[in-house]
Amino acid sequence: MYFNENLDFNEFIGSHTILYGETNTKKTYYTAKFVQFLVEAKGIDPKEISILDFAPKLCVFKNVKIGGKIIDFYPQCFKCNNISFEGEIIPPRLTAKNKKELYKYAFENYEKTRDTLNKFNEAPTQFLIINDISIFLHCGDKKFLLKSLNAVNTFFGNSYYGSSIKRNFTIFFSLKEKFAVSYLLKRVDKSYFTK
Repeated sequence: MYFNENLDFNEFIGSHTILYGETNTKKTYYTAKFVQFLVEAKGIDPKEISILDFAPKLCVFKNVKIGGKIIDFYPQCFKCNNISFEGEIIPPRLTAKNKKELYKYAFENYEKTRDTLNKFNEAPTQFLIINDISIFLHCGDKKFLLKSLNAVNTFFGNSYYGSSIKRNFTIFFSLKEKFAVSYLLKRVDKSYFTK
């Protein structure tokens, strides 16, 4: 199903939802708008909304915007339960010069995201928001992630699912990512392709 701006955000409360698609298709923007809807329209206590932002900083690759954080689109999200980590996420396919570096960056990202997810699991809230799920899935266990999602009342997240970010040595890496994302898409209540 395709995501469009006319969808009623009320339908996502009490459900597990993933937006997926190519780069620069407003996945993070819509995720931020859902957080804004919860806080401003529904009056949800921001501390009941946990945000795990796994996305790299906004950058431009081949004239296309890639990455970006929820706070870039909804600055008031700082009031929510943002579970952060030290350092930055390194976009592995864009930064690596070879396969060894690709997996080095992916594993470093995984350690950060895994620790963040573990912190959430120690003190879960009713609402869980994850920006850029695929960063965790590069090295992380999809079943472990699904177990975390299933423990909450409302989950809303997004994931890269495309072919625009590729290099010769990243083909297998990208296929594995797509398989892991597909696994999750089949096991959540709602999934929407962004274009």
